Amino acid sequence: MAKNTKLKLTLVRSKNGRLVSHKACAAGLGLRKMHQTVEVIDTPENRGMVNKINYMLHVEEV
Repeated sequence: MAKNTKLKLTLVRSKNGRLVSHKACAAGLGLRKMHQTVEVIDTPENRGMVNKINYMLHVEEV
C-alpha cells in the first residue's frame, strides 16, 4: 500500500436483500446506486469495508 494510492470502486451488484452491515459498508464507501463509481483513499479502514463486500464490487487500483 503506497502513500496516496486510491481505489476505484464500482457497485456491480444490488444492495437489495443484503445484510444491514453490508449496506452500511457500501454507504460508508460512498456507493448509493448500481454502476456508480467512486474513488477512495487506500486505507486499512476502507480496505476492510471493500473486503467485506467484495462480491458486490469491481475494484481497480488507480
